[in-house]
Amino acid sequence: MAHQHQSVLDAATRCAHECEYCADACIGNMPECARLCRDCAQLCWTVAGFVSRGSRFVSQIVLACIDICEACAKECEQHQNEHCQRCAKACRQAADEYRKIVGGAL
Repeated sequence: MAHQHQSVLDAATRCAHECEYCADACIGNMPECARLCRDCAQLCWTVAGFVSRGSRFVSQIVLACIDICEACAKECEQHQNEHCQRCAKACRQAADEYRKIVGGAL
């Protein structure tokens, strides 16, 4: 299943990585951004694992992750920092890939 859905895995890991970086950068001065980024990163890492294993629960996990990715993107888009903008873009791309899963792509 992982090879079939490489774009989902790539988007999940890219999003998780950008969120981890953004959270570290925002931890001192933008705590809400940092919290959302950490939540999003954690769940995107989880999505990558579930997709890699071909879990039958992938749809349930990505539904939750879509909401978190959208919330994180919305928060990060409010900030002009380059890392926040990269994070927002990665979150939007991941959410788009996850929608393919719940749309029946898996």
